[in-house]
Amino acid sequence: MPKYAENTTVSSELSRLEIEKILIKYGADGFAYATVNGSALIGFCMNGKQVKFVLPLPSKEAFRLTDTGRVRTENSQYNAWEQACRQRWRALKLVIQAKLEAVECGISVFEDEFMSNIVLPGGKTVGEFMRPQIEQAYLTGAVPKMLPMLEGGTER
Repeated sequence: MPKYAENTTVSSELSRLEIEKILIKYGADGFAYATVNGSALIGFCMNGKQVKFVLPLPSKEAFRLTDTGRVRTENSQYNAWEQACRQRWRALKLVIQAKLEAVECGISVFEDEFMSNIVLPGGKTVGEFMRPQIEQAYLTGAVPKMLPMLEGGTER
């Protein structure tokens, strides 16, 4: 199955700049970008919330071989890796723009579109916080307590 923008010629840097411009257009009042350990991070503030997207980037080693198993030259390996990075940046731009447009048109609300990526106190996103709890609920059939620090309806 084809990947969105798999043959894009738009550089990763231009896609990142486009994301920043889109965020500004839709009212973001802060923007951050960083790379670490094979991932890129886009963060922004909007509607009084901090939001972050972590974009996993492929390793260059993953492109050492062609689809037919032949060893690539160093230059060919770099070009294949760079193409994969460009594709992922275009996909991230599409996701962010689509979410913001859905909010702008009234199809959805900001918190619903970005819920998984909203940063909680302590630095985790809602998605990072909830995924283990959702998995536990499905494994056990029991819904986790909403406020585990409260037991029996009284504060401790």
